[in-house]
Amino acid sequence: MRRLWPLTVRGTGALILALVCFIVANEAGIAELMYFGILLIAVVAAGVASLYLGRRTDVVTRSLSPDVASVGRESHVSVQVGVRAALPTPPGTWHDTLPKGLRGKADGVFPALSSGLRGDVRVVDLAYTVTGARRGVHPLGPLSVRTSDPFGLARRTIVFGERTPVTVAPAVVDLSPLVDYAGAAGGTLHTTTNQLGQGADNLVARPYAPGDSMRRIHWRATAHRDALMVRQEEQESTPEATVVLDRAALRWSTEALQAPGADPGFEAGVSACVSVVARLVHDGYAVEVLDSDGTPLYGSAGLAERIDGGDMTEVEAMLVQFATVTARRDDSLPHLGRLFAGISTGPVVVIVGRLDPADADAIGPVAHHSTLPLILAAAPVGDALERAADHGWNVATIDPDRDLGLTWVNAVGRGVQHVLR
Repeated sequence: MRRLWPLTVRGTGALILALVCFIVANEAGIAELMYFGILLIAVVAAGVASLYLGRRTDVVTRSLSPDVASVGRESHVSVQVGVRAALPTPPGTWHDTLPKGLRGKADGVFPALSSGLRGDVRVVDLAYTVTGARRGVHPLGPLSVRTSDPFGLARRTIVFGERTPVTVAPAVVDLSPLVDYAGAAGGTLHTTTNQLGQGADNLVARPYAPGDSMRRIHWRATAHRDALMVRQEEQESTPEATVVLDRAALRWSTEALQAPGADPGFEAGVSACVSVVARLVHDGYAVEVLDSDGTPLYGSAGLAERIDGGDMTEVEAMLVQFATVTARRDDSLPHLGRLFAGISTGPVVVIVGRLDPADADAIGPVAHHSTLPLILAAAPVGDALERAADHGWNVATIDPDRDLGLTWVNAVGRGVQHVLR
């Protein structure tokens, strides 16, 4: 808050002493005290004038590294202040106002500056570190600089109104890879060499057709079938996975409707969603991120609805969009089975808040369309998880205070053992 009184304790004391000198000089008839009081007032006035008459134009710019902050991770903030002052500026202190979405220490010593009568703009570099505390887009600033005159009698606080919007993405937890379970957990993931860029030749034999090159004759298949067969390369299919984040507010809380970061349970669900997507994409899966009604949660800004395997740049872009995701009022989880009717796919990970037994029965058939079906529930009710497991789901409970990495290992491990059997 800006203080209206411009004098420091020393300056206030000097002003009071000057008034006392006037009173005593008038009562006792001592003229020297009158001169001394005038001198004190002149010094205080000169101190105030040195701060307020030398008006200056300042421009504040900020940059973050990395550009997008994440919950629980540090980001470095660089602040550049362009200063143009007619008079020399004494050293002072600075403080950058942090929003609720960031925490850290944003203050320090503002250096002294020489006279700028030539009109040159001096650039002062400031830096500090912040940690993401709440998902969303938060305004960083304003910056305030407090200086005092050389005698320490007066002070001035200048507030620079420029604010910088900072995007705080959800926390991404490093999960264990699925590449060790290729073929078992990945469905259409035939080999890992394709993910590594080495390629693989999957050869099949088909009957000879006029025009086929004799060099492509598959002699072993010809001898086995007693008919002329030729080699044909079979293209490897792209491994696919689906991550479903149920955003129905009745399964989380009303706070999840209001603003990002308001509901700890929903934040745990969002963090689990982006962490699973990052893991699957890194392992080479092409991932679709959906709401329980089938609406793509990634792609509403004209980007690709599906993130290709290994494309971590798209994952970073997805994190920016998930910084502002909130809950919604509609409930579509019981109809999730319609999205997978008649198809078979790789891993399907469903992230939900409250899950009751009726919901578990409603989405139970989806498990038969996936090679690795997982349910991560924040608030299971009764025997909902047991019922889901009976339908073939691999289940686990997520919690803001629980290690998501360990939960993922246990859930995936049980799923792979089930597939291998």
